[in-house]
Amino acid sequence: MLETELVPPVQAHLAAQGYSVYVNPDGADYFDIVVRRDTEVGLVELKVADWKTVIVQALRRRGWGDWVAVAVPRRSLAEKILARRTAPRGVRVGVWYLDVGEVRVLREAAPLVAAGEVDPFPEPKRWLAERLDIVDQYGVAEPVNWSVPDAGRVGPHRRSSRDWRLEEFPEERPAP
Repeated sequence: MLETELVPPVQAHLAAQGYSVYVNPDGADYFDIVVRRDTEVGLVELKVADWKTVIVQALRRRGWGDWVAVAVPRRSLAEKILARRTAPRGVRVGVWYLDVGEVRVLREAAPLVAAGEVDPFPEPKRWLAERLDIVDQYGVAEPVNWSVPDAGRVGPHRRSSRDWRLEEFPEERPAP
């Protein structure tokens, strides 16, 4: 199975909830699926192999959305993902699987920044929303700069989201 085979059912699931769905909007596969409903932006990571790293991958994308979910092709993989130890913010990542072409939710995606928490990455959220506005207004024919920027200050200096590590967030350290 290919990740692209996960797209139609996930896209239909989200569209049925009133989201505008953008599949691979950057054309570089950095964002698998981005959705927006009003000002809310969600991200969905699709994974058919290397499922052990999908939560970390989802958490690295968290700076760009209000919530993140992962979608895998089988319930057994989704259950394995839920059984893995993860950082506290990892429990906010939704875990979905496909069942006869339908999306089933084992864990709902929760807001990555809960009420009362300070959003450590407001700039990337604004950045992504601006690009989605351009796509909505002009379509994909308009050149859109999808070069993913730094996601904000992480530690003593700015780095790319590819350099984020869970251990840099003390509240997110995995249990031993």
